[in-house]
Amino acid sequence: MIGIGMEALIFLYAGLGGMMVLFAYYVLICFRHIVKHSTAAAGVEDILFWLAASGFIFKQMYDTTYGSVRWFFVLGLLSGAGVGGCIIRLGKKINVKFQKKLEKSGKNR
Repeated sequence: MIGIGMEALIFLYAGLGGMMVLFAYYVLICFRHIVKHSTAAAGVEDILFWLAASGFIFKQMYDTTYGSVRWFFVLGLLSGAGVGGCIIRLGKKINVKFQKKLEKSGKNR
């Protein structure tokens, strides 16, 4: 039986894993905006991404909890993805404000 300190460490490790998966998906989305894809190609990319992400999550779960599904690991993944989403939204807001200031000063022409 693992202690509460180890559970907290696994929770944080799972949170980082959730952020990594979310950020990797946003990189894929940015790639799709740069290089236009057909619907079928985007579907294949999604399937490959989620297969890779599930393999990563399984490996992380196997390394930290020895393969058993623990509620704090799943909660850590979801919390990490939620915090990562908030960070991305905050970054987008900062970018929009920065662009507006540049346009106002006339340096973004």
